[in-house]
Amino acid sequence: MAPRVRTDRTDGSTATVLAAPLPQALLHATLDASPEAMLLCAADTDEVLLANAAARTLLGPAAQRTSGGLTIAGLGVPALSDAGLAGGEAFDTEHEGRRLHGRRRSLGDEHYVWYLRDDTETAARVAALEAERSRTAFLDEAGRRLSATLNEARSTRITAELAVAHLADAAVVVLPPRGRKIECFRLVAGGAPEPFTMREHEIAQVPGLVEALAGFPPIPSRWLDPSQAPAWLLPDGFGDVGALLVTPLPGNAVPAGALVLAKRGPGAAFGEDDELLTRIFAARAGAAVSAAGLYRDQVDTTAILQADLLPPELPPTDGIELAGAYQPAQDAVRVGGDFYDVFPPAGPSGETVVVLGDVCGKGAQAAVLTGKVRQTIRALRLVESRPDAMLDVLNQALLQPGRRPHRFVTLVVGTVCRIESGRLRMTLASGGHPAPLVLRADGSVEEVPTRGTLIGAVPRTVVQPATIELGPGELCLLFSDGLTEARGGAGHELYGEKRLHAALASCRGMPADAVVERIRQLVSDWVHGGTHDDIAMLAVRAPTRTPLTLAADLDGQPGVAGHQTGRSHYHVDARRLPGRNRHR
Repeated sequence: MAPRVRTDRTDGSTATVLAAPLPQALLHATLDASPEAMLLCAADTDEVLLANAAARTLLGPAAQRTSGGLTIAGLGVPALSDAGLAGGEAFDTEHEGRRLHGRRRSLGDEHYVWYLRDDTETAARVAALEAERSRTAFLDEAGRRLSATLNEARSTRITAELAVAHLADAAVVVLPPRGRKIECFRLVAGGAPEPFTMREHEIAQVPGLVEALAGFPPIPSRWLDPSQAPAWLLPDGFGDVGALLVTPLPGNAVPAGALVLAKRGPGAAFGEDDELLTRIFAARAGAAVSAAGLYRDQVDTTAILQADLLPPELPPTDGIELAGAYQPAQDAVRVGGDFYDVFPPAGPSGETVVVLGDVCGKGAQAAVLTGKVRQTIRALRLVESRPDAMLDVLNQALLQPGRRPHRFVTLVVGTVCRIESGRLRMTLASGGHPAPLVLRADGSVEEVPTRGTLIGAVPRTVVQPATIELGPGELCLLFSDGLTEARGGAGHELYGEKRLHAALASCRGMPADAVVERIRQLVSDWVHGGTHDDIAMLAVRAPTRTPLTLAADLDGQPGVAGHQTGRSHYHVDARRLPGRNRHR
């Protein structure tokens, strides 16, 4: 067949065209060689004139016959037929379990071609990618929410919420047994969170729960019979359990509990991907629940220890007003190096023992030594009543081998007893501590002349005790140096002894607790949010007498009416109280 030459370009160049159309067999061979499925159709009748080999393989038997008036409607692909009739340019559809994509191209006025592509694998890869993104987003959300709390109850609730949102229709979080009752938390999609308790014998009623709480690998869901789930496991109205999955919550060396998931309906199931995702989620949830449980145990232990290390509630003592205050340097640490204590009469002397001290250091380490010092004095008061002797024995105890070096304490130990006319006698001994102050009835402030060496620093102590008397309404204040060394004001100055004396003088006539509170507030205002050391105060006050009224009883004997402040009442005569006594 000779070619025919014609000129069809504006620049005069020529193009070679065939003098006659290609034979049909050659056209078929050319199209069959293409890996893309193609349907050649007539534009006016939508008749399929030619289906290449790829199209026949893709569409099956319906595309094998391409003669006798076969149209695109007869190929059994509704989306293709609809697109052809509507003049559409493309479609996506499912056909015999495969994903098809088609696009239409016109071949002049008389013919057009449908190009078909099998997108099944591509769609599967896209779906797998979306599923992986969804799983990643779920695990990211789980990690973020679970790591945001150390509260055990909140961790279990978040675990149930996440499981219901992404894994199942209902979730039950079961914590490890503690005694005969087991704490649980359940949630159903669309319902409210519900804590409940399970008894020890009920564990075996839930398929797979015994093994999960023991930390064994999870049993595949297909091996669990959902019909065996007890009715009490899920709330009323949940319906029939169609699938059940029980997974352990791995913890820190021991299981943190178990996660029970349920899907409703007869066709429900947990696939292998679901079980794998659940195990990954359970590992994160178990770590969070375990950490929260460990934190709870530590908080409980700390609370028990702090209860013994914190300043005590002052005991009721007849005829003596007592008030104390303690403010640690670190707000996050409730215990520290400053302390006070009051021991009611226990020995033969019948005297109340008061003590206030300051351990070298801050925080928990100082608090440990504080506890040792308090317990030592608690024992010493049973056999020794002299404050200076107590300090000497305490010094020997702190210097025993095995004690951490460079740890010493300053403190004031005193004994208090009632004497005549509602007065108090105090014997005070200081071991390297600031001297106590006395607020007299006229508002003057005096320093108790007691001195001594640090306790726990040198083998031999030198202590100079002092004895004072307090008249009604007079007060003795024991304090730590954190009070006078608190920095504040315009120039970040020390609060100092001068300001403390003035503050105490302004408290004339106040009860002991009011005095302590006023000084604490004044120092707090001075610091104004700045830093300070531990501060401890202990006030000992002789109660103020109220006016007495004398009356004669029927026998002619004088009687006394009225009472005085403090914790006891005295029967005294109407004579004026003697003047105050100075240091002796």
